[in-house]
Amino acid sequence: MNSATEVFQPLRADDPRTVGGYRLAARLGSGGMGRVYLSHTQGGRPVAIKVVHPDLADDPTFRRRFRREVEAARRVRGAYTAELIDADAEATPPWLATVYVPGPSLSEAVARRGPLPEAAVVWLMAGVAEALVAVHGAGIVHRDLKPSNVLLAADGPRVIDFGISQASGLTATATGHTIGTPQYMAPEQGLAGETTPATDVFALGQTAAFAALGKPLYGDGPSMTVLFRIVHSKPDLMLLPERLRPLFALCLAAGPEERATPAEVLAWCRAYLGEEAAAGAGPAVWREVAGLDEEIPAPVAKPQPRPQPRPASPDTTSDAAGDAGDTTGDAAAPGGAHVTPVPAGAAAPATSTAAAASAATAAGSRRRRTARVATVAAVTGALTLGGLGWKLMDVTDRAADREAAAAKASGPAPAALGSAPAPTPTPSASQPPKPMPYPGLELNEENSISFKEPVQHEDGDRTGDIRMKCGMASGCEMESDASVFSMPQKAGTGNLETCREQLRFARQNDLTLHVLAAGSEVCVKHPSGDIALFVIGIKSAPGLSKDPSWLRADMTIWRAAS
Repeated sequence: MNSATEVFQPLRADDPRTVGGYRLAARLGSGGMGRVYLSHTQGGRPVAIKVVHPDLADDPTFRRRFRREVEAARRVRGAYTAELIDADAEATPPWLATVYVPGPSLSEAVARRGPLPEAAVVWLMAGVAEALVAVHGAGIVHRDLKPSNVLLAADGPRVIDFGISQASGLTATATGHTIGTPQYMAPEQGLAGETTPATDVFALGQTAAFAALGKPLYGDGPSMTVLFRIVHSKPDLMLLPERLRPLFALCLAAGPEERATPAEVLAWCRAYLGEEAAAGAGPAVWREVAGLDEEIPAPVAKPQPRPQPRPASPDTTSDAAGDAGDTTGDAAAPGGAHVTPVPAGAAAPATSTAAAASAATAAGSRRRRTARVATVAAVTGALTLGGLGWKLMDVTDRAADREAAAAKASGPAPAALGSAPAPTPTPSASQPPKPMPYPGLELNEENSISFKEPVQHEDGDRTGDIRMKCGMASGCEMESDASVFSMPQKAGTGNLETCREQLRFARQNDLTLHVLAAGSEVCVKHPSGDIALFVIGIKSAPGLSKDPSWLRADMTIWRAAS
């Protein structure tokens, strides 16, 4: 595997530790809009947190654009986009959270291994075109599509930062005020004209040309020089693979009305790949291009409260208050007697001296007793904290917390002083169920997944509770004879509480798979009362076939939870 340090950088002194309730685990990078961090949802799913630069956050115009674009981006649901799952446009500074895509950007992959093979370029164009279909379908124009905004996961490309580029004012003008990457802009952007979906198609052609050549099609150099070439010259298609030149010509036409639509690009790629597309050969291509998996840092554990010393008895409390009092004022003596302070240099009365000596002795005894209590509390706290660590799918959902707190609050009252200690309560059904994680499960048409251990059934064993079935008019489905399925209404919110609510009236025993993207969550309830959260990792056949021949997912089961 790739070392985590190659992708994930430690947080710096000026980085926040939490953003919008998300605990940050590492720094991913920074750009014109802000900084990007790695975090995790409550269920342990990795997300990318993008925090806006303060200078942009102070601009009211930016905030209005950001709010509008975030709302539009929430509507995008595509297999080849990094889905927006959370955001706060009113925060200081504003931030958003998207699904984290494990894999290098296209620019990083080309820098590491050079130009992509011809077939990989076609798969790339198909996946990005399908992403643009979803983005444009939500009423968004990307405006800043480029190699660094295309991530290469093991199951296909992902387009990121869709729509947000308008919020940060990523436009190019002929006066030289340019924010973004001029090498991947369309002629109308260079002339500060109207941007439309056809603008993104031109950027798709440039991005794919970079993948095929290993360098920008219009060359490098000063921004104005590159923009002049884009606006006033035709691209040299002779540099590109011969069989792909007709497709590049459709994408890179000077007039927006002359360019192909994303759907037409997708159809062209499907025809080009033929049987290879139908057979779902994409995953093998992407595993070769994207390289090995990254080691994603573990979620940051929730800080535990420091242990507090046991409350003191009433008489000790009053004594301690006397010890902590101002030595220049009145002090309470043992038994409640009043001790009058003696001015400096004056002789103290005998009775006062005796009382002071008695108070000093009592105070010393209390301090030693307090020190022993503090030492025991510190050791106990150290042992408790030392045994704590992050566990996959830790019980972080609010329902479980409330149940645990209620069980603790309703426990037996403390025993009277001197009475026998109360028996330790034994676990009961009222305690919240604990999550049991089963990562890296694979489901295909030959095997199955069960709620009972072992949950993964080998090929040929279809006796499990969850199976895959393909060949229907709706494509491939997850199905079960007895369990029911439901999906959380908001992405990234899957937990026990959410699944309980979603499954309360669920009656569906099958679920169409082509609508699910990597990171999609599915709640499943077994007749035994077990509840599971099924999180899709990767699906086969990206971009060109809606019917996956297999998928990989992580599953968490709460036993007897319904």
